[in-house]
Amino acid sequence: MTKKIFHSIIFVAAAVLLANLIIVMGCLYDYYRNVQEKQLQDELRLASYAVETEGISYLEKLSGGPYRLPWIADYRFTWIASDGTVLFDTSVPADTMENHKNRVEVREAFVNGESGSVRYSDTLTERTLYYARALEDGTVLRISISQATIFTLVLGMLQPILLVAILAVVLSAVLAHRMAKKIVRPLNSLDLDHPLENDSYEELAPLLSRLHQQHRQINRQLLSLKKKTDEFEQITGHMNEGLVLMDNSGKILSINPAAQEIFQTDTSCIGQPFLLIDRNCDMSSAIQSAADHGHGESRGSQNGREYQFDVSRIESDGTVIGTVLLAFDVTEQMAAESSRREFTANVSHELKTPLQAITGSAELLENGLVKQEDIPGFISLIRREAARLVMLVEDIIHLSQLDEGIAPACGDVDLLETVNSVVSALHGSAGAKNVQLVVAGESVHINGVQSFLHEMIYNLCDNAIKYNVQGGSVEVTVGNGNQGVFVTVKDSGIGIPLEYQSHVFERFFRVDKSRSKSSGGTGLGLSIVKHIAQFHNAAVRLYSQVGEGTEISIVFSTNNS
Repeated sequence: MTKKIFHSIIFVAAAVLLANLIIVMGCLYDYYRNVQEKQLQDELRLASYAVETEGISYLEKLSGGPYRLPWIADYRFTWIASDGTVLFDTSVPADTMENHKNRVEVREAFVNGESGSVRYSDTLTERTLYYARALEDGTVLRISISQATIFTLVLGMLQPILLVAILAVVLSAVLAHRMAKKIVRPLNSLDLDHPLENDSYEELAPLLSRLHQQHRQINRQLLSLKKKTDEFEQITGHMNEGLVLMDNSGKILSINPAAQEIFQTDTSCIGQPFLLIDRNCDMSSAIQSAADHGHGESRGSQNGREYQFDVSRIESDGTVIGTVLLAFDVTEQMAAESSRREFTANVSHELKTPLQAITGSAELLENGLVKQEDIPGFISLIRREAARLVMLVEDIIHLSQLDEGIAPACGDVDLLETVNSVVSALHGSAGAKNVQLVVAGESVHINGVQSFLHEMIYNLCDNAIKYNVQGGSVEVTVGNGNQGVFVTVKDSGIGIPLEYQSHVFERFFRVDKSRSKSSGGTGLGLSIVKHIAQFHNAAVRLYSQVGEGTEISIVFSTNNS
């Protein structure tokens, strides 16, 4: 507002100044022009009397000689005969001048006795004023004088005009600035928080009263909105699911902490397009589908986790006002589904193999297709496969119990004593392969389940014997290191290729399936080891090289020692 007032005052001042200059210059120019014309007419009459009396000698005196007056130099006299021939001229030799009979002022002087005219130069910067008077002898005497046009006068006075204009503009600017500040000062000092307490212009009273009413209404609405916003933030802030609100153009209106963590951003993204924090094509398609059809969904990975994204359209009074995105962490669900499918397929396959062997052998025996001397072999096969089936079912039940957290009560367990018990139980199978079992270390105690720990160490040692070489060795070490209590089983066996080392603890995974089946393994031994270690908050570490052997360590946290 201050600028508008300032500019208005400056504009008015400049307009007034310009108008004054135009009026003054025009009036002065007209005044002096009229004075000069009157003076020119008087000079012509005086000269006419002198020429009629003295003749050409008077004009010769005017054109030169000691009697020439200074002011005469500004005038030019021309004496013209009745036929238009120039008899004398005070500026140019008469014989060099053309006939003047057709000049306007000369022609009209012959007719009317006296006449005048004005002619301008080609550049319009000079005007010449002519007056002619008929003499008694039938000749015409003409006087002329050159005048500057108003344009030339303005150019000549440009410097003082500009100086005056600059001074006037500067003065006007100072006054306009002060006046604008004085006018606006009461407006700037208005207390809009308390409109009715202001002492300002009377014309503002209705406006201030209206502001007071609107202020009260806005305060009520702000309090209500703040309450709802706080409730919304409290609810969304404690949600495990990610929540993102977007307007029609896809710009983020709100994003809760869970969504900020999912998309690796913060509140600075509010007001920006959602595309800037997630450029996934499936996500864009889901948002577009929600805008077009009311709902869209997508599934993808973020920060190593799997998420289900549900996008819904938001409408108000039949008008679409935006979209809402919900992100659900389905990592465990997908892992469980994948594990369940894989486990079901593996169990079906593993159970089918011994059952087919048992069923086939039983059918042959039932139909009398087996020779008498071969019957003991088939019965032995049925017994082995049935025992393998029972072992497999027991391992599956055991794994299910570990998954569900079903376990006996924990107590104090001496790991060295447990290792010695396992080595004694495996002494026969080790001797069958000529494998030497060695126990080293110290007696250490942890809080755990005796039966689980016994089974874990048993499976490690049993695998070390099964996948060892003839005449090899298995060394079991128990101790308490910097990172906690540990049990290490190291063998000199065939080793595990690097590409399989990350899978050996998966259920039913076998590096060499033919070798595993011939050794009677179920493929669940190391998976049971991993679950028992997890139950005891222990870490499993594996180091192996093909042809050199394998070393597996179970490191218990200090809380179990």
